[in-house]
Amino acid sequence: MQIQIGADPELFLKRKGFFVNAHDMIPGTKKSPHPVNGGAVQVDGMALEFNITPASEPSQFVDNINTVLGELRNMVPEDFDFSFAAVATFDPQYMLQQPPESLLLGCEPDLDAYLGSENPKPDNTQPMRTAAGHVHIGWREGAEDSQHMEECKAITRQLDYVLGIPSMVLDHDFKRREMYGKAGAFRAKPYGAEYRVLSNFWLKSPALMEWVFTNTKQGVDMLVDHGVDLFDKFGETARDIINNNKVEDAAYLLENDLSPYVNIRGV
Repeated sequence: MQIQIGADPELFLKRKGFFVNAHDMIPGTKKSPHPVNGGAVQVDGMALEFNITPASEPSQFVDNINTVLGELRNMVPEDFDFSFAAVATFDPQYMLQQPPESLLLGCEPDLDAYLGSENPKPDNTQPMRTAAGHVHIGWREGAEDSQHMEECKAITRQLDYVLGIPSMVLDHDFKRREMYGKAGAFRAKPYGAEYRVLSNFWLKSPALMEWVFTNTKQGVDMLVDHGVDLFDKFGETARDIINNNKVEDAAYLLENDLSPYVNIRGV
């Protein structure tokens, strides 16, 4: 199956070593992203967010990300630094000084590919915010229906094994997973699906960006073109490992049972 892969990651800003609110820093909103070369940019709460033009090759995927990041860098004053931390902790007094609209957690609930139900919307009253690295997979056009929903759930469960499990070893964030990024988190889209488990850790290097593209494509190809369904093979193992932060179990699975299907060497 021919697929295209996109992404809409988030990142934070720092100034003089402290996290700062990105509100009003750049043009673009959730409802109206600002177009740039390679994609679009916007403010999302206290973070910056961007999306890329979908890619069919790993080099194109990496180039699109770096192009949009370059555009974003040119928009932000030089005395602000980019941070690809998955969690940003702010001073409580600083939070009280921010515009109320920037403090809202406006994200609509996503779905659980295992239970078929909505995930609860996080209730974050702490002086912290999180950054995601969602991956978008496009393979279709047309209205969403029950068959499409089943396809989304199957692909999401597959990606839990080829992206979610490895992220337990590659990404050392645990705080974000208390609120976001539970196993099987996805949204159905008219063009395909949005996989919502990963943080933004993979923005830290071109090798990680390419790895996300390659493993996404290989995982979907295995499932659709070759009938290799890792959920059929391993059941809800991925769900247990991701939701309970079982890093040692993830590493063992990668070294043994998942080694024919997933490769994290070199990243």
